Amino acid sequence: MDGAPPPASPAGLSAYVAVSQLLGLTLLATTGAWLGRYRGGVAWHSPLQFNVHPLCMVLGMVFLQGDALLVYRVFRHEAKRSTKALHALLHGLALLIALIGIVAVFESHRTKSIPNMYSLHSWCGMAAFVLYLLQWLLGCGFFLLPRASFSLRSRYKPQHVFFGIALFALSIAACLLGITEMLLFNIKWVTELSPTPDSPIPSKGLFQSHGAESGPCAGSVATKSPPGAFVAAAAESLPRDSYSHFVPEGVLANTLGVLLVAFGLVVAYVLTRDDWKRPPLAEEMALSMDFKTLTEGESPGGGGQ
Repeated sequence: MDGAPPPASPAGLSAYVAVSQLLGLTLLATTGAWLGRYRGGVAWHSPLQFNVHPLCMVLGMVFLQGDALLVYRVFRHEAKRSTKALHALLHGLALLIALIGIVAVFESHRTKSIPNMYSLHSWCGMAAFVLYLLQWLLGCGFFLLPRASFSLRSRYKPQHVFFGIALFALSIAACLLGITEMLLFNIKWVTELSPTPDSPIPSKGLFQSHGAESGPCAGSVATKSPPGAFVAAAAESLPRDSYSHFVPEGVLANTLGVLLVAFGLVVAYVLTRDDWKRPPLAEEMALSMDFKTLTEGESPGGGGQ
């Protein structure tokens, strides 16, 4: 029926998609506010290069990846090939931005002579990126530029869908680990020590860390103290802005973590609702049958489109 308006979206779908976008934009704004207000901002050729990493990973591996997953729910009545191309394009853009973030952290570590790939965050994050790249390449090969048979594509599709959601969840988990790691490295902290006559007096606070990748004892110069001097110096230099005291930076970063989880949950809910899946159009079903005949039946061409 030419000229007929497209069917309306299922009830509730538009509202959930809108909530996901609101959460996504809010978590990007929160990331920018955290890095700008408490971490000094973002710059490439400077000590602030490290801050490019969290910004790019949240933008690429979470927000754009989540939007790419939602493409088939949002564009329900557009041509399948156009929707497929947009799906692949958003994933490719997410990978490119994430790659910039990875280069930034490796460059920052190299400049400051900091070892790489030693933390759980780095292991999970690199695994997510490598598997995400592999998932994208396989998806392009199977679906965007299909040369596989219809039956092979049908068998691979459930794995493609599952690993798409699983890698999205792994990306969010890696971001949460990264946020915690940054907070523990950057917010001053205190540990209890038993004072002794030969205890060192920290000349600048007690066990402070100001740099993005500095150790917990950076910035302290030890000197010998007379008996009892350690207690007075420690009491005088106890930092008041430790993570456990609900300092503003810690609260803001924790809020970012909650937003990441909320965004992931809303996207996952939309993706797992069977009644919200994109229905195949009539012409797509006809083309699908033709493709199946060409790839599995006898055909002069012997290949898919």
